[in-house]
Amino acid sequence: MNIRQRITLLIITTFLTLSFVGGFAIFQSLASSREVKSVTESVVPSAIASVELVAQLKDVQIATMNMVAAQDKDTVAKIKDEVATRKAVLEKALQNQRKQANSNAQRGLIQQAQESLVNYFDAIEETAQFKLAGQDVMAEALMAATVDQYLTEQGAIIETLQIEKRRSKDVAISNMNDNLGYTSQTLSIATALSVLGLMLMGVLLYRQITHPIADMEHKMTEIATSQDFTHRVPIKRMDEIGKSLTAFNTMVEKIQQSSDLVKQKTADMQAMLHNIPQGILTVTPGNTVHPEYSSYLETILETRDIAGRDVVALVFSDTTLGADALSQMQAALSACVGEDAMNFAFNSHVLPHEIHKTMACGKVKVLDISWSPITDDNNTVVRLMLCVWDVTELRTLAAEAHAHKRELAMIGEILAITPEKFQAFIDGAQQFIHENYRLIPLGNALAPEERNAQIVSALFRNMHTIKGNARTYGLFAVANLVHAAEQAYDILRNDPDTLWDADTLLAQLALVEETVNAYAHLNASKLSRNTSGQQGNQILLQQTRIQKALALLDDVDEANPQRLREAVQQVRSSLRLIGTAKVEDVLSGVVGSLPSLAAELGKAAPLVTIQTHGIVLKTPIVETVKNVFMHLYRNAMDHGLETASERRTTGKPEQGSIALELTLDSTHVQWTLTDDGKGLAVAHILKKAVALGLVDSNAELSTHDIAQLIFMPGFSTAGHVTEISGRGVGMDAVKSFVERQGGTIALRLLPDTLATASEGYPQEPGFCPFETVVCLPRKFVVQG
Repeated sequence: MNIRQRITLLIITTFLTLSFVGGFAIFQSLASSREVKSVTESVVPSAIASVELVAQLKDVQIATMNMVAAQDKDTVAKIKDEVATRKAVLEKALQNQRKQANSNAQRGLIQQAQESLVNYFDAIEETAQFKLAGQDVMAEALMAATVDQYLTEQGAIIETLQIEKRRSKDVAISNMNDNLGYTSQTLSIATALSVLGLMLMGVLLYRQITHPIADMEHKMTEIATSQDFTHRVPIKRMDEIGKSLTAFNTMVEKIQQSSDLVKQKTADMQAMLHNIPQGILTVTPGNTVHPEYSSYLETILETRDIAGRDVVALVFSDTTLGADALSQMQAALSACVGEDAMNFAFNSHVLPHEIHKTMACGKVKVLDISWSPITDDNNTVVRLMLCVWDVTELRTLAAEAHAHKRELAMIGEILAITPEKFQAFIDGAQQFIHENYRLIPLGNALAPEERNAQIVSALFRNMHTIKGNARTYGLFAVANLVHAAEQAYDILRNDPDTLWDADTLLAQLALVEETVNAYAHLNASKLSRNTSGQQGNQILLQQTRIQKALALLDDVDEANPQRLREAVQQVRSSLRLIGTAKVEDVLSGVVGSLPSLAAELGKAAPLVTIQTHGIVLKTPIVETVKNVFMHLYRNAMDHGLETASERRTTGKPEQGSIALELTLDSTHVQWTLTDDGKGLAVAHILKKAVALGLVDSNAELSTHDIAQLIFMPGFSTAGHVTEISGRGVGMDAVKSFVERQGGTIALRLLPDTLATASEGYPQEPGFCPFETVVCLPRKFVVQG
């Protein structure tokens, strides 16, 4: 138990002791008071009142005797009334005795007395009636025979009650005396024990507080006088005083260790400067760099020659800052270091915060610089701290993000115009630009008046026409540049004295041409639009992608490299998807026509599945894909899948299935088409090819080579010509479509166990499961 707990215990014990002694005294006093009150106000008066009952009873007897001895009726009546009054008094006295009874014996005696009293007064009433009737002899006889008998009985009961009352009184007085004695004894013992406990606690506290504090005061005085911090105050026990002494000894030890701590902190600062990925240096008076700087500064500035150099020559040489800006910075630095901090606030605006520095290797770095004054207690700037960040990558990402944003905005403007109108604008703008290229050099040799009349008006008219068309179609990037060139022409037109600067005019025109060509390039490379136009929902999809990408660039925090890098990557993905279409959308028309084709052939509509694995098509290949797979799907429906009855015979479901899967490698996208039909009739193909003269009857061909014969011009296995097949212009046309785009097409024969669609079904003799494999150059697709 510690000292605080013991002091608290002492206080609590004192309070509890006083509370107990006082409470017990009050409790006992109240109990004694109630007991005394009971004895003095109840027991004793009740005993006295029981004695008075005898006298009251005797008074009734005397009145009764006087009534019997009376000579006239008036006296008898008067005495009778007096007896009735005494009866009421006696009954009330018995009622009071009953209330004050404290035992069953007393209550039983009183009950007997009340019953006997009723009989007694009934006998007296009967005696009075005989007396009033003049029957004196009968009254005397009743008096002697009955009234005296009840009087004797009543006296015996009251006498017994008196004995019980006296006994109860004696017991009550004895108990009261015993309780008063017990209370006095208990209070004496409790007081003595409390005083003894408090004395013991006081002695313990003296030994644990007063004496140790005196020792501590003596030792502290000795240490303060001698300044010898090797002294330690002895600690005898680990209570609060002991802990205080321990803290004092620790403080003295800390003073001894302070120099070591300073050295350790210096080492920590050196480690921080060595490892922090940021360039930090401080500028001392004379604008020189302090020897302590972060190691990463050497990586940023690509030199180890830093300490002691002039900060302007070290950091700001070989930058885009001019001589005037460098001079102002030198003056501002000199005005800050060693002066009041207010001077820094006045001159901080001339200190550069971002520079483009050319390194010794020729690489240009973008450096972000922050300046902070280091002041003393008098608010005087003792040094300036520079924090240098290499933000080259961040600025590159930001520039790329802005370029993507501009490109997205331009694509959105292009999509809002029909291809015909856009192409007309591009053709007209390029014609006007070429005309201005021809006119500007001619103005060098002309006088101002001739130049205005022959050259400037035409230049202005051409630019004004381009601007008007650009604003009409909402091509704002080119409209803004054209407006600047138009303004220059307008100044020349209205002020003949303006200097004719052909180089500046040609540079402005080159910017206009570059922007117009950028629009044309985006239309051709990104959107691949021609005069046939695009689907409305496809345009809406592209515009939605553009809006999302623009919103992403608007919301990104350009000061956060990670977020900016992620946003640029997402926008790159969005730009790749502009001018693309989903395979499902491209083939939706072909797939949608299969149910009607199936009905025409008397077959069940097939189950068609397409697995693209996120691959989307660029616009230039869309028509080729439509043409190729229109033939392949119709051939699968016509030649591959059987009728419902034929499929039931072989245990297949009535509904056939056609599956298409796309896979991507480094150079090609592969389209694999399979169906769960009966397969390829290899023997029939060979027989047909021989009959058509496509191969020699003696030629030895492998099964694979025979399968490829279906791609030969004019080959068909159809028994008769229909609107669907049999005209000999099927698979050779498909092959032509594919090869025209630099691709290949072939049939790949499969073992029965590897047949994707027909696995699990019996294979008919003479038929071989296969899949059609189309390979197209990867440049036509994008991995979504």
